[in-house]
Amino acid sequence: MKTWSFAVLVVLSLVASVAVAEDEEGCKDHPLFNRMPNARIAGCQANQFDLRKFPIGEMPKGSETLKSVAVEGAVQWLKFEFNEGAGQPPSGLQIQRNFENATKAAGGRIEGSWPGWCKAMYDGEGMPNMGNGCTSFGLTMKFQKNGKEIWAFLQAGESDGAYSLTVAERAQMKQDISASEIGDKLAKVGFVALYLNFDTGKATIQPDSNATLDTAAEALKANPTLRIEVGGHTDNVGNPEANQKLSHERAQAVMAALSKRGIKADRLTAKGYGQTMPVADNRLEDGRAKNRRVELVKQ
Repeated sequence: MKTWSFAVLVVLSLVASVAVAEDEEGCKDHPLFNRMPNARIAGCQANQFDLRKFPIGEMPKGSETLKSVAVEGAVQWLKFEFNEGAGQPPSGLQIQRNFENATKAAGGRIEGSWPGWCKAMYDGEGMPNMGNGCTSFGLTMKFQKNGKEIWAFLQAGESDGAYSLTVAERAQMKQDISASEIGDKLAKVGFVALYLNFDTGKATIQPDSNATLDTAAEALKANPTLRIEVGGHTDNVGNPEANQKLSHERAQAVMAALSKRGIKADRLTAKGYGQTMPVADNRLEDGRAKNRRVELVKQ
């Protein structure tokens, strides 16, 4: 499938000759990942639309539960076991490192890595079928390609070669507007929302947002008298103070990106609004996605 062409790199680091005759009936690998050598699918579950909460972050102190990112969309769960008589099964750490290396090779991001047994606690109710809420060589991965945001959570047994994988896919808000339309909206309505992708919890703009920034810069060049406020907005997930700070940092990052594209800095100001000005219902992921935006506002 063309949509998954980027996932081939993941397969390369895990490639092996594996018999699939013993797979559980109706189960198949997720297109993003191949399996470990000599593993078979012992169980699976797929939902066209569901919610999963992916653990993220550093190893917590004390008994704190890991933070999580809620993802709504298509979900697939797979359980793998090692074929008997195929030699020494891989350790949990070996499985985890394989997936870490494959993720990086495919341009993905590691959002959390917890080597060892029960090194951190996560929201077990938000991540069913993956254990009892205690990490076991746990790994959270994130991929982004062609407007698709894919999250994956791995849990591996300590020494028996068994591991489970949950993968959820959601579509990012798409920016499908021309430079002339941006200019027209600024002139007539006074603002336009840009849907840009940032690294999770950071103000780093991801490369797949370059086209949107190019289009916005083109619109501003075509309207050289316009002065613009770049306003950052978030959903209501997390701490309001942290969201306020993050929204301002993202607005500054967009202002800097536009300046690099030839828009004079004295035409631009940056301001963060955090979660105070939602345009959609934060109870739904579609609504939260609409609220995570950067607005260009005519001054």
